[in-house]
Amino acid sequence: MSGSWLLLLLAVLLCLLLLAVVLALVVTDPGPRGGRGRRVRPPRSAFRRSANGGEPARRQRAAIIVNPTKVPDVAVARDELAAVCERLGWDAPLVIETTAEDPGTGQTRQALEAGVDLVCPLGGDGTVRAVAVALAGTRTPLGLLPRGTGNLLARNLDIPFADITAAMEVACTGRNRPIDVAWLEMPPREEERVEDEGQADPPVEGPRVDRHLFLVMAGMGFDAEIMEATSEELKDRAGWPAYFMTGIRKLFVKRFAVRYSVDGQAQDQVAARTIVFGNCGTLTGGIQLMPRAEIDDGQLDCVVVNPRTIIGWGSIAGRVLSRSTRDARELIRTTGERFEVETDDEHAVQVDGDVLGTADRLVITVDRQSLIVRSR
Repeated sequence: MSGSWLLLLLAVLLCLLLLAVVLALVVTDPGPRGGRGRRVRPPRSAFRRSANGGEPARRQRAAIIVNPTKVPDVAVARDELAAVCERLGWDAPLVIETTAEDPGTGQTRQALEAGVDLVCPLGGDGTVRAVAVALAGTRTPLGLLPRGTGNLLARNLDIPFADITAAMEVACTGRNRPIDVAWLEMPPREEERVEDEGQADPPVEGPRVDRHLFLVMAGMGFDAEIMEATSEELKDRAGWPAYFMTGIRKLFVKRFAVRYSVDGQAQDQVAARTIVFGNCGTLTGGIQLMPRAEIDDGQLDCVVVNPRTIIGWGSIAGRVLSRSTRDARELIRTTGERFEVETDDEHAVQVDGDVLGTADRLVITVDRQSLIVRSR
């Protein structure tokens, strides 16, 4: 065996070893500790007094926006969460289910009109996004009740995701934490002119603009193709590692030319396998793709991943696992408030794990601390 083939074999074995370490971290990650064994903070209503005579203020009420495809028995979940509310001195929650036509935004607006004090999405990251669309810019907090595969926002905020009753305690008794809200726009081709009835608010006349909120990460290329190719059945069976299984098959998705700017400053064109934008940077297992990312600093982090060979993928895995902040030819990081991206051809695009379709142009912006989330 020649020296070059031996070197290649060693590189492949190293890469496989690093991938095995990643999988082990994912599988053995216990997640944030639940409410059991921890001191529960008194309900927020305990700190409020009415204006006359020091009597306790009115009982607060939460709304639960339930994605029934993520909750096997909605009635059981309703009873469990109602018991937590009663124990903490809250009224029974208002429970509204999402539909295929409305994944949570309309239900959240309905809950706000009912005068609730807290809105809790019970579902995956897509349900959280839909609820956040209606809560962004308001003073009503969002309480996380994670029931999806990734639950990345909950992981980054140390919210229990294995026990919804523990998560409900955090939602009712936790502290208000303002976080940034990011937006991804997919500008149309010049010939498309329709009334925008999407998530842009208010609707406007002119070229259609698909505007999508995200709280964790959005991307184009390799990461979006992984999300698109990972079936719900595989996610139900394997959980989060399902994405890694698909990712191994997608390692050598074709590179594409990316022209992009950061806060109006043009960057060097790169041949990328993916370009990712992050509001926070921690993945499952404590893996930090963007170690400098902060969820409340009014900035987004951008990572361009462009390995040419299996050795390049091994270099990236090593840098990510070691939490290195140093850039390399295969891993380019930048930070800013506005990013504009253009490619020659259309490529898959995802926000917080939901694939939106394909695009050849993106505009990514951030609103600083425009959403309040309950955390420990």
